[in-house]
Amino acid sequence: MATKALFNTVVNWFIRQRIDQIQNFMDHPIETQKGILFSQLFHAEDTEYGKQYGFNSISSYQDFKNKVPIVTYEDFEPYIERARQGYKDVSWPGLIKHFAKSSGTTNAKSKFIPISAESLEYCHMKAGKDMVSIYANNHPENQLFTNKNLRLGGSSELYADFNTKFGDLSAILIDNLPFWVEITTTPSKKVSLMSEWESKLKAITSEVKNEDVGSILGVPSWMLVLLQRVLKETNVGSISELWPNLEVFFHGGISFKPYREQYRQIIGKNINYYEIYNASEGFFGIQDRSNSDEMLLMLDYGIFYEFIPMDQFHHSNPKVVSLEDVETGKNYAMVITTNGGLWRYLIGDTVVFTSTNPFRIKITGRTKHYINAFGEELMITNVESALSKACEATGALVTEFTGAPVFMKENEGGAHEWIFEFSQHPDSLESFVDCFDQHLKTINSDYEAKRYNNMTLRRPIVHIARQNLFYNWLESKGKLGGQNKVPRLSNDREYIDPLLELNKGTVDIEIYKNQNG
Repeated sequence: MATKALFNTVVNWFIRQRIDQIQNFMDHPIETQKGILFSQLFHAEDTEYGKQYGFNSISSYQDFKNKVPIVTYEDFEPYIERARQGYKDVSWPGLIKHFAKSSGTTNAKSKFIPISAESLEYCHMKAGKDMVSIYANNHPENQLFTNKNLRLGGSSELYADFNTKFGDLSAILIDNLPFWVEITTTPSKKVSLMSEWESKLKAITSEVKNEDVGSILGVPSWMLVLLQRVLKETNVGSISELWPNLEVFFHGGISFKPYREQYRQIIGKNINYYEIYNASEGFFGIQDRSNSDEMLLMLDYGIFYEFIPMDQFHHSNPKVVSLEDVETGKNYAMVITTNGGLWRYLIGDTVVFTSTNPFRIKITGRTKHYINAFGEELMITNVESALSKACEATGALVTEFTGAPVFMKENEGGAHEWIFEFSQHPDSLESFVDCFDQHLKTINSDYEAKRYNNMTLRRPIVHIARQNLFYNWLESKGKLGGQNKVPRLSNDREYIDPLLELNKGTVDIEIYKNQNG
């Protein structure tokens, strides 16, 4: 025990040295970002992409905007495919050996995100250390390295293809972790690298139930599945009984708001919750203050940030601004240039700045995940806020949900149709729908206008999902575990129709419809 305590003290001292560097980019954000942009332009000027777009002649941010196009994955895929096939110097110097395979939520087609040696070390790995550094600085009494960290990654097998490897980002990270991280982490590398979700869940449970876990790291939805399995296997009343030293949950990938109360119940005591903003394309933000729902935008990871105001997003030539010109309270689509060789790449996420000194953000959704079939501009943050109010008012707990439009036909107005999977049903479904609808009107004036007298939008149509509906749907798509997520909002019926079909004919289904408002 004395050895563990000494190890914890030494590691804590070491990782907190990074705080001065974080403070430096907080104090000098614009200079830090300009330095990254021009360093990377210089670094990549002799690549195929650099020659095509004249990187060596770019001397200002305006030049960069004028000469280098904004791209989606589909635009950039030919360059990525050449790099995957082993060609050097395509969009980043040298050979890129690793690619993070990501199919996301909206596209069945796999994406291969380049992970260069620089992005692995100076972005992803650096962020992992920073996450712990910030927490340790905020909580000097922490015992993170006295106890084990439980990690829950995705399907983690690496596959060889051409002269490169591809797999889930977690596989690449686990394969490159330093030994001192590995000895403080559970489950073992062998189990973490398993691919088949059900077998992996069983193996993880078997290993972690006998460990002294002090921190957990993962996507809230999948971590909840694991914790529920652990409780069932150990037959204890709460996670804190099994792991009395559990002190923090580092979470990311989806909003934590719908899960907060469920975690409070399953853990059985108050712990710290720290949000992180990471993706295959890069690691972008870390919550830097306790009891906050904002994240510090990390500015020295080799990522140059740009932003498109969402009211301009669908324009043919939208306004694009650098960090210097962002405004608080405005919804932006994020554009990144990275040390993995992505140039002015639309990642698909939307954020809002809550502060510009320092630059702190909240994730507001996805550029494709919204409902705007009738001009209501419904974003995920609106829905989560309304859902929180409805749950609070009716004693409900929601595990998963999705929503989509019901389009107008003949003399009938449109509507929003929802499927909610409850771990705890509302006292009254009608009250739940009333509260949900009313709060959406309160916080979204466009929605309120469309709901006026049911002329454009009728009252929400709500279905109660059978237990494990969304889990079974993801299973049918081969998307169990890891970073796979249920699309919360869609502007079409691509997701809701198959889910409604899967929900048919079950004994525990309840459907509430009130089309008259």
